[in-house]
Amino acid sequence: MRLRVKDLAISTGNPKIALLNHTDAQKYDLHFADRVRIKKGKREVTAIIDITDSNELLLPGQIGLFKEVYSDIKAKDDDVVNVSIEQKPKSVEHIKKKLKGKELKYNEMKDIVDDIVDGRLSEIELTYFVASTYVYEMSDEEIVHLINCILKTGDILKLEGEKTILDKHCIGGVAGNRTTMVVVPIVAAAGLIMPKTSSRSITSAAGTADTVEVLCDVSYPLEDMKKIVQSTGACLMWGGAMNLAPADDKIIKVEHPVSLDPIGQLLASILAKKKSVSATHVLIDIPVGPGCKTDCMERAKHLKNKFEELGKKINMKVHVEITDGSQPIGKGIGPALEARDVLWTLQNSENSAIDLKNKSIRLAGKIFELVGEAKKGQGWRKAKKILENGDAYKKFIEIIKEQKPKVTTPEKIRLGKYTETICSKKEGIVLHVDNKGINKVARIAGAPQDHKAGVYLHVHKYDKVNKGQELITIYADSKERLKYAEECFFCEEIMLIEKRSQQKK
Repeated sequence: MRLRVKDLAISTGNPKIALLNHTDAQKYDLHFADRVRIKKGKREVTAIIDITDSNELLLPGQIGLFKEVYSDIKAKDDDVVNVSIEQKPKSVEHIKKKLKGKELKYNEMKDIVDDIVDGRLSEIELTYFVASTYVYEMSDEEIVHLINCILKTGDILKLEGEKTILDKHCIGGVAGNRTTMVVVPIVAAAGLIMPKTSSRSITSAAGTADTVEVLCDVSYPLEDMKKIVQSTGACLMWGGAMNLAPADDKIIKVEHPVSLDPIGQLLASILAKKKSVSATHVLIDIPVGPGCKTDCMERAKHLKNKFEELGKKINMKVHVEITDGSQPIGKGIGPALEARDVLWTLQNSENSAIDLKNKSIRLAGKIFELVGEAKKGQGWRKAKKILENGDAYKKFIEIIKEQKPKVTTPEKIRLGKYTETICSKKEGIVLHVDNKGINKVARIAGAPQDHKAGVYLHVHKYDKVNKGQELITIYADSKERLKYAEECFFCEEIMLIEKRSQQKK
């Protein structure tokens, strides 16, 4: 069939979609999610069909192209294209196989990953793949297949002559927790190589990339990343700006709406991204606590064993640290406030976040032990010395200056112009600070899209407080957002304070 192109000027973000008028769909016996091959000259693309009843949107005889398809065939409005029926990709059958609980072979996993990257699977089909691995946990062999297939669809950072390349990752769930921005300069200041890519926030008040972006640019192509790492020994960049493990980003996108996080996908996702920067030694931080991805010690230990076993299978030395995730790390929650915490901590300022400092020293110390730079149990001493003598701060500024600096002093970081400080209504002890709740307050205030918005914690768990004492300060650039954030704090029971008399009982 020959149809006339209409540019819909809409991007799907991945799947290649074409729209048909219901009259044409009936005429050619095409249904929702069927495939067609669209050809213009020598260019052709397979697209997934959507159907509209609206003649105002699309007339019979037209085919509406979403941006991905429009771009692939270099179409223009009113171009005439040849459209033919196409079979569903083989990967759909492989997904059905996994839904029956059967193990996937390498070539089957490769078909699925290739089709994910090329946009040949609909979001429904991709969601079924994620769900199948949630119901039927992947074997170690399947996870290794998935890691290798993800790697083959993206770029790899190659640093010639470097035998030891370090990386770290935190499973997530803890508000604040900007240890990466402290650990990387400590490790790089010791002469080790650490090319760090991080993500932006999905559900928290800030991802590491959001926080670094307050201080400098984070979006760079791979070649620029390589130059900066060769110059400074490290970088702090947004992984989404590069073509590193692109299949993984597309899988994560469909996991989020229903909060599915299959263990196999989680393991493959993290290890593939570490492998994509050629990491040889990796530290994994697994926080345990309410609201964390790992809310019990049993699951944390299971993940620890899986990470370390899989590391051996892909020729990567992996060490896992199980840490306390029962409350936020640091004082600031939100990009600008977290960036200020990091700078104060690296400067050894009296405003330092002590918990952020101590955890960063512990993690950096474990990295030193992992690569033989310190004896077991002694790495923290080396990390502490590098942080406290100012070498880590110097290295951090060196990295920031290579990434087009915006601000390098904490006092110059701009915060939301409207503030509200909430004080304790009673005397007592802070028994709980809810990670999810405090992230929610900061997000309602505007974070992470508004870097200046967020929450400053004046107290932490187990602190004693008096009636009228400051608990948190909320920052926002909108009075309306500030009001809603304050209301959220009171209705979500984010901070639990009990009187001493109640404690004794």
